[in-house]
Amino acid sequence: MQRDIFMFSNGTVKRKDNTIYLISEVDDKKRPLPIEQIENLHLFGEVNLNTSFLNYMGQKEVFVHCYNYYGFYTGSFVPREQKVSGIVTVRQSEHYLDNEKRMVLARAFVKSAAFHMIRFNRKKNNMHSEFVKEIMTLQKQIAKANDVQQLMGIEGMMRQQYYRTLNEMILPEFYFTERTKRPPRDPFNALISFGNTLMYTTVLSEMYKTQLNPTVSYLHEPSQKRFSLSLDIAEIFKPLFVDPLIVSLVNTKKIQPKHFDDHEGMVYLNEEGKKIFIAAFDKKLTDSIKHRQLKRNVSYRYFIRLECYKLIKHVIGDVPYKPLQAWW
Repeated sequence: MQRDIFMFSNGTVKRKDNTIYLISEVDDKKRPLPIEQIENLHLFGEVNLNTSFLNYMGQKEVFVHCYNYYGFYTGSFVPREQKVSGIVTVRQSEHYLDNEKRMVLARAFVKSAAFHMIRFNRKKNNMHSEFVKEIMTLQKQIAKANDVQQLMGIEGMMRQQYYRTLNEMILPEFYFTERTKRPPRDPFNALISFGNTLMYTTVLSEMYKTQLNPTVSYLHEPSQKRFSLSLDIAEIFKPLFVDPLIVSLVNTKKIQPKHFDDHEGMVYLNEEGKKIFIAAFDKKLTDSIKHRQLKRNVSYRYFIRLECYKLIKHVIGDVPYKPLQAWW
């Protein structure tokens, strides 16, 4: 099954009967989209849509994710929830409102993120780094954090040291001085931002296959403008999935300086660069590992959904949540 389709061409998407067509602005050709075979449609070009198309996407439970010209995520069309559980939403909210319960989950996300930061450095034989030692020192403070603000401060300092370790792993032409987000000021920061965006939408898509409410979160503050629980779970997978992918693409020269554009100090992947990155990201999602409890191979994508299931079991009082700590 082709779970994700990424569209870069400018044009119009139209529905005719049970078929969806992309009509290219360049050659006016109709290209059918295999809607029955996909779960997510990512639109990077300027594509015109109508309500008939969106209604059909809702019927087929296809997510439509939109990105602007620079590849930054702008929003999603999310089909009506099919898996709704009032009990799960109530229990989720209880765990947010009770500071002690909230901190259990918030600490778990940060612990898993720290574990995977250190793990990545170990796999790269970089444990001698002074920055790794700083991360390990900060890691010990996670359990002592009494509120989310203090915990976020620890997490921020760990991530600052972690980004310095990434500089020790990459080719000189991609060295960066600091993490810059809005906007990214150099190619490596552009890669981190783009990779994190794709992980956010991937987590959101998997979360909607469960009964979790993506707006009720624990580490990140719930917000009207974002699905903040997706940000919580993405913390686990950024150092496990996104950052190793970026370092690999840079060091194997599959991504090169020519794959970036600079617009008044804002650096972003050009179309060719996005296509290379997305192809690698999509392929890695299908990579599988033998799960120790399930006794079968599980893809990275399914590992994300398993985190959602584990979170549900925790909030309903079934099994305490233990975040993923990669053993492979």
